[in-house]
Amino acid sequence: MHIICLGLSHNTATVEIRERYAVPEAELGHAISCIKAIPYVRETVLVSTCNRVELYAAVDRNCMDFSEITDFFRKRGQIHEEDRGMFFRYLMPESVQHLFRVVSGLDSMVIGETEILGQVKKAYSTSSELGGTGKYLNRLFQNAFKVAKQVRSESNITRGTVSVGSAAVDLAEQLFGNLAQRKVMIIGAGDMGERTARSLMSRGVKSVLVSNRSHERAEALAAEMGGRAIRFEEWDQEFMEVDILISSTSAPHPILTKAKLEPIMRKRMKRSLFLIDIAVPRDVEPDVNELEGVYLYDIDSLSQIAHRSLEIRRKELGLCERMIADHVADYESWVEAQQLDAETRKAMAQRKIHLPVPHETAVCDGSE
Repeated sequence: MHIICLGLSHNTATVEIRERYAVPEAELGHAISCIKAIPYVRETVLVSTCNRVELYAAVDRNCMDFSEITDFFRKRGQIHEEDRGMFFRYLMPESVQHLFRVVSGLDSMVIGETEILGQVKKAYSTSSELGGTGKYLNRLFQNAFKVAKQVRSESNITRGTVSVGSAAVDLAEQLFGNLAQRKVMIIGAGDMGERTARSLMSRGVKSVLVSNRSHERAEALAAEMGGRAIRFEEWDQEFMEVDILISSTSAPHPILTKAKLEPIMRKRMKRSLFLIDIAVPRDVEPDVNELEGVYLYDIDSLSQIAHRSLEIRRKELGLCERMIADHVADYESWVEAQQLDAETRKAMAQRKIHLPVPHETAVCDGSE
């Protein structure tokens, strides 16, 4: 058995490229079924976040042609010729090392961020529930989560700004100064939107509006944050007084366009508006940035803020990489042992080894 990884990330592709290949949660089941239907694929986990779309698979050991897996991405994102160079392909042990680096936050846009661990855990759990995993990937991902825990507890890799949310808050403070009197609206009550809003509240924001397609979810989150829920079809009616908008829906097309925002900005009397678009595909059309008083930052733009706190974490990278290398070697040894056991069992079955039947021995009763 061999572990492979195929995909793209913020290191190789822009958000415009990544959003074409993103797999919404509702489509994960179908995607995993398509991948498992490939003859040489035995197990698979598909990770799709705002910063990466990565496929991990346990494949037959003698197979090195992954054209059918590449076809999956081609059909999904209608791969353009220039996109091909943005995909990476790792074989073992590099595939194992890559996963361990990802869950530990070493491959993240914000080095040391912890959100990716939860995202990978969710992707693994989903694939497991759908029958996508087995002995090899179960062992691999359980080991990966142990690695992440060790890296976080035995290094300073998480010191400083360690999430997209906290990076966005740093930027908001640069723009507005004191955030205590600012009104925040969250559109899409997902994990990233929630974390970003909580980061803003930790810096003094007291007024929060929450809008989500599931109004029950919006009400629950608003209650937790001491805010107010708004029905999804009515969020734009409350937009006039908002200072900071955090958008993280799963909509396939932008929900906020220049044409929709322009008349609102005219009525705001030049009051600044900070848009944090952390959705992939993006929720906000890029050209809204052309409007006076509008400051739009998408998932890639926030990396510039995050890089300011990298120096401390860079010093920890060597220690983290050594921890990961040890775990990669352990997993590779385990896979080799599984392979040897399988080959031994196969050889014994082919030889059809039988124990000799002992000869019957006469019993002497002493009567001659």
